[in-house]
Amino acid sequence: MDKSKRQQQLLEIVTKIEVNTQEELIKILEAQGLKVTQATISRDIKELGLIKTSGKSKKYRYARVFDKHGDTNKLLELFKVAVVTITCAQNLIVVKTLTGNASAVAATIDSQEIPEILGTLAGDDTVLVVTIDNNAANQVAANLHALLV
Repeated sequence: MDKSKRQQQLLEIVTKIEVNTQEELIKILEAQGLKVTQATISRDIKELGLIKTSGKSKKYRYARVFDKHGDTNKLLELFKVAVVTITCAQNLIVVKTLTGNASAVAATIDSQEIPEILGTLAGDDTVLVVTIDNNAANQVAANLHALLV
């Protein structure tokens, strides 16, 4: 099976089934007759922009975050629901989220393509946003607060 078909199959799986580990994905794909390695799945996850977010029946699940050309309204709704606090600390912004939602919130921030942001780093319930300087951090934090309204 070629890469695009494999990735399409992977997207169908994470859309229909709550999968929270790469090993689980490999087992499901193997059950469908496709032998893949963990390294291949890892690359596919990165290329497809899959993230881990809170699940309904499992603690976490893989999900697709829509890119800048995708459904921005869904990203912003997720942002509004998941963000708990936004705090500046010099050129850093700490965004606290509901448990398991930091990756999705970071992806939402990244999708905004704010030039003053050097990068984001997501944990389980915290996103660290690094900006070019203190003034930029204050402005970006204000912009992020505006997304909550």
